[in-house]
Amino acid sequence: MGIQGPVRARMVSMKRQMPRRASLLVLFVAIAASFNAIAQKVVMDGSTGMLPLASALAAAYRQRVPEAQVETGKGLGTGARLRALAEDKIQIALASHGVKPEELQKANLRVIEVARGAIVFAVNASVPVAGIADAQVCDVYSGKTTSWQALGGPDAQVAVLTRPPAEVDPEVIRAKIGCFADLKETGAARVMARGGDMARALAETPHAIGMTSMTVVEQSGGKVRALTLNGMAPSADNVKSGHYFLTRDFLFVVGASPSPEVKRFVDFVLSPEGDRVIQANGAVPLR
Repeated sequence: MGIQGPVRARMVSMKRQMPRRASLLVLFVAIAASFNAIAQKVVMDGSTGMLPLASALAAAYRQRVPEAQVETGKGLGTGARLRALAEDKIQIALASHGVKPEELQKANLRVIEVARGAIVFAVNASVPVAGIADAQVCDVYSGKTTSWQALGGPDAQVAVLTRPPAEVDPEVIRAKIGCFADLKETGAARVMARGGDMARALAETPHAIGMTSMTVVEQSGGKVRALTLNGMAPSADNVKSGHYFLTRDFLFVVGASPSPEVKRFVDFVLSPEGDRVIQANGAVPLR
């Protein structure tokens, strides 16, 4: 028996709609995948002094988990990083010296201690000087000493590099080196706005001295060297013991209930594997 007219018409109509429905299904799947990819991305941003270590940890994690999307930004100030975290523009805020966990807890945020690092006076590889004392540092940064010859080096002008006063490195230095507290820096000093600017300038400027981190020194490939301070090397053991006193904390600030992707990354950072990455990049794990 043949199919009656109305039934035949409905079947034809359904067949015509199937390609359209299949296309819509593919579109919905693609949109869902897109939202899932966005949800899985972990973006870190904040203190520029922390970016080199954070980038190294992200690279190691991506190598271990190839599908992971962990990225670092270009640096954000204190207020900007917390706003970005609150607005979910970033998932981890990078912070350091001066953070008050009790205040962040009131904002439903959590502070995770990742590592501690040495703040160092570092020089371009062209400078054959191994160490410096407090008073000598102050003489260099005030402009009283202008030649490396006065510090046991060559007869070459010292290229002084500094950071903005509100940044962590100079803040810690002013607090812990007495003669630096009220020191007026020489007008010849070049101000490096970001940690990355300091790293590049130290690596590229002959006879330069600047304030930076041991992470920058380790990642420079020999282009930058750390000076001992008052005869004390900025080694991991000396940082742990407190004998080397210029240090900064490396902190992650996350929401009170971080996403599974953030939690997995943080677990990696706090694992023995993460500790090895931290040590290889000149910082000191806290465990």
